[in-house]
Amino acid sequence: MRDKKLLRIALRYRAIYLDIDPKEIDLEAKPTPAVLAFVARLRENGFSVNEDLLHALCMVSATELADITAVIDDVMGVELNWATLVKGWNVPTGETRADHLITFFANLIGGAKAGLEGCTLPCGCFIPEGTFPLERYTGCPFCGTPFTTANFVYKGQASKLKELLLFTEEDLKQVYHSLLASPTPLDATQKDSFEKLIDIYGLPDNVEISMKETAMLAVKHLVANGQQAQAQTLLKTPTDILRYLWYEKTGYVQIIEPRTLIAQARRFYYHMFGPLNQSKYAGNEMKEKLKLKYDRKHCQCVASWINNLALSPQQTTENMNAKRGMWVRMIRALRLGEYSRRKGYEHLADILDAFYHQEQPTWLGTLQQARNNRDTQTVLQMLKQRPGLFARSLFATMLRFGCEDTMEAFEQVTDQMPSRLLLSLGNAAEKYFDPDATRTAHPITGYTISISKNKLLSLYSPADLRAMVARVKQCYILSLKHSFAVQATKAKSIYIAPSLFDIPISVGDRSATIQDTSCALMGTRFPVEGDAVRLFLQWGKGLHAQPLDMDISCHIAFKNGKTEDCAYYRLKATGAKHGGDIRAIPEMVGTAEYIELSLPELAEAGAKYVTFTANAYSCGALSPNLVVGWMNSAYPMKVSEKTGVAYDPSCVQHMVRISESNLSRGLVFGVLDVDEREITWLEMPFISQNIQGCDFTAVNALLQRLRNKLSIGQLLEIKAEAQHLSLSPSPDEADEAYTYEWALNPAEVSALLNM
Repeated sequence: MRDKKLLRIALRYRAIYLDIDPKEIDLEAKPTPAVLAFVARLRENGFSVNEDLLHALCMVSATELADITAVIDDVMGVELNWATLVKGWNVPTGETRADHLITFFANLIGGAKAGLEGCTLPCGCFIPEGTFPLERYTGCPFCGTPFTTANFVYKGQASKLKELLLFTEEDLKQVYHSLLASPTPLDATQKDSFEKLIDIYGLPDNVEISMKETAMLAVKHLVANGQQAQAQTLLKTPTDILRYLWYEKTGYVQIIEPRTLIAQARRFYYHMFGPLNQSKYAGNEMKEKLKLKYDRKHCQCVASWINNLALSPQQTTENMNAKRGMWVRMIRALRLGEYSRRKGYEHLADILDAFYHQEQPTWLGTLQQARNNRDTQTVLQMLKQRPGLFARSLFATMLRFGCEDTMEAFEQVTDQMPSRLLLSLGNAAEKYFDPDATRTAHPITGYTISISKNKLLSLYSPADLRAMVARVKQCYILSLKHSFAVQATKAKSIYIAPSLFDIPISVGDRSATIQDTSCALMGTRFPVEGDAVRLFLQWGKGLHAQPLDMDISCHIAFKNGKTEDCAYYRLKATGAKHGGDIRAIPEMVGTAEYIELSLPELAEAGAKYVTFTANAYSCGALSPNLVVGWMNSAYPMKVSEKTGVAYDPSCVQHMVRISESNLSRGLVFGVLDVDEREITWLEMPFISQNIQGCDFTAVNALLQRLRNKLSIGQLLEIKAEAQHLSLSPSPDEADEAYTYEWALNPAEVSALLNM
């Protein structure tokens, strides 16, 4: 079990984990028949091995090779059901809305019992003669229930293989330590890897964890293993304690207000068809779920944590006030008032006394009063006391109190801020100060909203606004150069892979999907090799047979302003074909839907962009373990004439899996630029039962924001300039080499900002 977990983690970094000593690898060893057979199986799944891994495999038994093959097959979904509703769906069935309407009324009046000619299917639906061509379907074309599952997939059609590297114990420990030290929040893939690694390796002594959210995962591990006292070292403020308690309650490492979770549950379980609308029931159920109840052991543990805080009662109260309503509930549920009267809990008693009496004015209240009084000097002096808050309110402060005074004060504290925060300001400045730009926000509650512009923008001329943008960018670039310059390095040359200039730095992008076969950063661009892109959606793995309707769709935007959808309600669009709408899943193995895009047809019709989406039409969020992605190959990809299977793991260019803590009902997962023949991977959640509820203005704004971000390559160029490193044309000739494989570890990329 341990090795299987490590193997799954290594695969995310395009590697295979082997429990061997790399010093013992025989570079002259010839591959055994078992190794050659294993490599052949890897090719069927779209992978190849480098020379080091090939020799290392000679040290592994045939049984271990079989186990590795089984894990890779499981990750790639080879054993799942990939049959679709239509046989040979690349040839349209010709079904129309009239077929559905006629079938609806035929079933309404009794079908065969009413003397109509036709066929009654195993699901109970009556299909009138002359409507759907039943010989073309693997299930019911009316209700979307599948009758057929397929126990095979196509293999080895790929035109390009992904090379796998060798990972040993030391490599995985390095990954683990990079996650611990990551200066940016862990995405869902990193979080899943971290939870597996901390269970295997434990928490190192005297570790410094940069991110509060990562610390919560470590606290959970310590508490689960009875190490509550050690967890105290990671809980330095009341907010840290509240974050852990809420994470334990809800499963989210961010503090989401109860009312937000209740409203979210109502939105998730809303259905456009009234009788299926469960929003009110879902809201009440969430309210019951969020009720607090703790046993004595838990209460004493939290009381000790708060009592042992190094902050004064006034500082503690100041920290608690931001979530005062939640703390009132927690204090009651944890019986903190009772524990505060016990001997040894005097500090807790002082904290609760200060919390309830509120005798001291809060820092935020004083700041807001100074803002209302237009007291520029007081506002700026107070903001300098809290550089993080200063950074988050920098743009609004510049507009309200003037660019020069604000930036002069801000530059005095930039050395106290993490580089990632300054970088995020530089990325956001251009959009914020553009009165005509569409700004978007992606709350952790799983949907995307458009933000209205700041009204104060109208007070400034375009030249003034451009000057503000330039000042912010100058500030963060100078800060980055200074940070790199003070770093000690013996290197004289650096190699930067060209592909890194197409990958934006991941700052502020929270990914909620798990990437089991790679760790690409959001905004990464994938070139399209062939003339077809095949989207796929697989869901229902491990679930019993039941109605569960997930949909894959695409939105085609043409250069003349025209748009088209290819979805369950329109199976054929310009340059796009849908494999049929399945609304129920078979037992345990799940089911699949596909869309195939023809780039020559799209280009001829004048298509500009194609947006890929997945939706939960059924009530609730996207199904856990749902897999979505796209395939691409320079050679034609087959479609089964018997079962409609169109999946080939070797052709998968990118795929993601929905995590258990997913908070979205719809997901935009890619945008195809038809002219450039490249796909940008992005992750934009939205709340809608189908693609028609997606805000494509917000999609375009997100895409533009990602493309305007500082790329990894540009950041490395700043590093090279600051450290006087010469650019090398080859990684073998450089003292420091930054390749695409290096960028597969987002924590390593983020480490550039951990200065």
